[in-house]
Amino acid sequence: MTSDAQLAPPRIEPATLQDIPTIIGLAEATWEPTYRFIISREQLEYMYRVIYTSASLKRQMTEQQHSFLLAYVEGEPAGFASFSPLPVEEDGHAGYKLHKIYVLPTRQGQGLGVHLIEAVENAARNAGGRFLDLNVNRYNPAIAFYERRGFERQREVDVPIGPYFMNDYIMRKAL
Repeated sequence: MTSDAQLAPPRIEPATLQDIPTIIGLAEATWEPTYRFIISREQLEYMYRVIYTSASLKRQMTEQQHSFLLAYVEGEPAGFASFSPLPVEEDGHAGYKLHKIYVLPTRQGQGLGVHLIEAVENAARNAGGRFLDLNVNRYNPAIAFYERRGFERQREVDVPIGPYFMNDYIMRKAL
């Protein structure tokens, strides 16, 4: 990593429906390298088909209230994140859920993930969010990244996705 890369922060912008092809392109480049050592090829391919079709991404944006952020480095898309509000908890606290955060393998280790997660945290905080939750596979090395960012493991869950399960931790960070 050059010092120039550290000095030039990425441009992070809200994504629109017109950005779905860009999100799909980033997902294609990041999904398999992220999960190939964690889940089976069959599960990897099934989940990708469920989550990253144009119709699914449109549904996430329009019906499920997912906000997507795109990160650009040197004018090129290099990563994305998505998040949405959670139902208000019994104690009246409003929270958000980070659904996705992916950075191109060629751009990992340059601080882009930190910029994306900070942008999500700021957006959630500005919308009245008191905490940010996320699910992460229990075998994903990204757990250490989230812990360094202040997230704490809350509990283990096994989330069904078609015939498969995601064996996750739910992690939370107070905002």
